[in-house]
Order: sequence, then C-alpha cells, then structure tokens
Amino acid sequence: MVSERPDTQKRRILWRFAPLALVVLALVAGYAMGWHRYLTLAALADSREMLKAYVAAHPLLAPAAFALVYAAAVAASFPAASLLTVTAGFLFGWLLGGMLVVVAATAGATLLFLAARTALGDVLKRRMSGRAARLAQGFEEGAFGYLLVLRLAPVFPFWIINIAPAFFNVRLKTYVAATALGIVPATFAYAYLGHGLESVLISAARSGNDLTLADLVTPELTIAFAALAVVAAIPLIIRKVRGKRLS
Repeated sequence: MVSERPDTQKRRILWRFAPLALVVLALVAGYAMGWHRYLTLAALADSREMLKAYVAAHPLLAPAAFALVYAAAVAASFPAASLLTVTAGFLFGWLLGGMLVVVAATAGATLLFLAARTALGDVLKRRMSGRAARLAQGFEEGAFGYLLVLRLAPVFPFWIINIAPAFFNVRLKTYVAATALGIVPATFAYAYLGHGLESVLISAARSGNDLTLADLVTPELTIAFAALAVVAAIPLIIRKVRGKRLS
C-alpha cells in the first residue's frame, strides 16, 4: 500500500478543519467588530422605526436578508438565537417570522453540524471506549428522539445541541428533521413575543429602563417547554423499559 506524501496529508488536514476554522473566525470577527452590541433589546428599541421602514419598503428582500443573517449567526455559534427570533416576530409577524426562523435556524445548525463532524467526528469516535462508547451507541440508535427532546426543552445553549450530534454517527436527514421539528414550539413562542413587542419597547424607552429577554419569558412559558420535552421523552423511556425487560 502506497503511503501519502506529507504535502498531500497536510492538504487533507487543512481541508478537513477549514469549515470549523471558518466558523471560529466568523465568531471572533463578530465580537471584534462589536456586532454583539447590536444584539440587545435596547438596540432593537432604538432602531425599530428604521427596521420597520426597511421591511415595508423591501417586502421580499428584507425576509431573505434576515434569514441569511440568522443562518450565519447560528452557523457561527453567535449567542443571539432567542433575540433574533423575537426580532423576526417583531418585524414580520409571528407566522412569517416563525417560518423564516425555522428554515434559517435549521440551515445554520446543519452547516455547523457538518463542519464539526468533518473536523472532529471521526477522531473522537475512534477514541471513545467503555461507557462513553455505550452512551454514543444509545444516542445513535435513538438519535431522532434524543435530539427532539433536546430541541423541545431549551435547557442547553442552542450551539451546544448543534455541535454535540456531530460526535456521534447521526445521519444528516435525522439531524435536519429533528432540528426543524423540535425548534418549532420555542420558535413560534418567541416570535409571538416579538409580535407584541412594540408597546413594550416604547414603554421601556420612555421609562429609560433596560429591557432583557428574561423580562419577556414568563414562568408559564418555561413550564410549557418542559412539558413538551417530557411528552417527547415518553417514547424513549418506554423503549428503554421494554429493552431491559427483554434482556
């Protein structure tokens, strides 16, 4: 068997890590350029009239541009998914805004998943042994159910759930389907919050108080997300119980 030349191996390594390196560079560049300062409700309140006017003047371009920005933010793991979803509901209404977010978030998450899997998936999988290997096998066998539960209950940061499946042998179509379906409830809930945000922003601007997403998310909404996760977890629990009885 003929071994690869050193320069060929280097090129393969570079191509392998290039997508993940681009993600990291995009995240660093975003913070270096100060984009995170614009991802606050205060910034949205200050620019709400300009944004509304732009959406009204560009009914086709504005949704497309927003979707691209959202997908890029998710792919770069920029911590702004919740705020951007609220913004989508504020600018486009809860229905169109929610639909844009589901498509854009799924696309961005899939790009990050593919980048992480290309760079790290095979390496980490080969090094797994013992309990970690058994956990990986269990995740792979019930990948759709596990991912659906994680998406329905936003307990972990969105970017962690985007990357974690890349370390297991999760099929792309399973990842995309579970992501798109799992983010629907939270997406439309946050988009609905954004749809009624105008009066809240005006009130906060007049009072001079800083408004955060925590002020918008009620305990009832959190409980509803948890209940959805429990319902989605029931089939997994039943499968585990049946497996133990049969073994």
